[in-house]
Amino acid sequence: MINQLRPGVVRTVKVTGFDGADVLVKLVDAEGEETEIGRIPRQEASMRRVEHPSELLDVGQEINAEEIGRWREGQLHLSARACEIPSLRSFLLALERGQVVAGTVSEVHNFGVFVHIDGEPDGLCTGFIRVPDLTWGWINHPSEVVEAGQRITAEVIITETRTGQVTLSSKALQVDPLIRFADQAGQVLTGPITKIVPFGVFVRLAPDVMGFLHLSELTDEPIETPDQLVDEGELITVKVTEVDLQRHRVRLGAAGEADRT
Repeated sequence: MINQLRPGVVRTVKVTGFDGADVLVKLVDAEGEETEIGRIPRQEASMRRVEHPSELLDVGQEINAEEIGRWREGQLHLSARACEIPSLRSFLLALERGQVVAGTVSEVHNFGVFVHIDGEPDGLCTGFIRVPDLTWGWINHPSEVVEAGQRITAEVIITETRTGQVTLSSKALQVDPLIRFADQAGQVLTGPITKIVPFGVFVRLAPDVMGFLHLSELTDEPIETPDQLVDEGELITVKVTEVDLQRHRVRLGAAGEADRT
């Protein structure tokens, strides 16, 4: 198995040559004896961008590398990049899943947010929050929630020595709005349609709470898409049929005449 993200055992290895852009090594035991043959794939040779690992490593050179798994006929693969910056590795290994950290937002992109975590080595940016881990609310872009220079706190999801990155979640420190909404099952509510998709519509039922109404609940007539019947922003009355806390979703049904009275 290869490509595990969790930190592996660090081994001392000696560079013996190159196979294309991969680095061939021999493991060195505590007595300094060379033992098993291993391989450092090109992408695991360094965090720096180089044309070929030979620009950084010499035959006969001893380095530290992290075990990342075995491939093909049991050959051990290692990552030199995971041990390339000792201060970074020490910082990453000191963080634990579930730990709350503070930091400063560095960059905001449509795919997520980069964060300078307090205490990280100078010149590096180790924190990253994926869009789904930013907030429970429905957003179109992370800039609706945070901005560069903002101080935030977040929970550690995982640290990756091979990428030098800490995946964070700010949402983990927020109360799930569905918990407060759980007793609304069976209620009839009115809210605006926030998004139309080919198979149904999303309706805002409360702050940070969206419900989904399937196309089949909108009409019995054969139509191709919901926008033939409704528009975004239009108010619609629906019945809450299910609040699923585990899957974090709210299922809606059509509100009958009896429900509207």
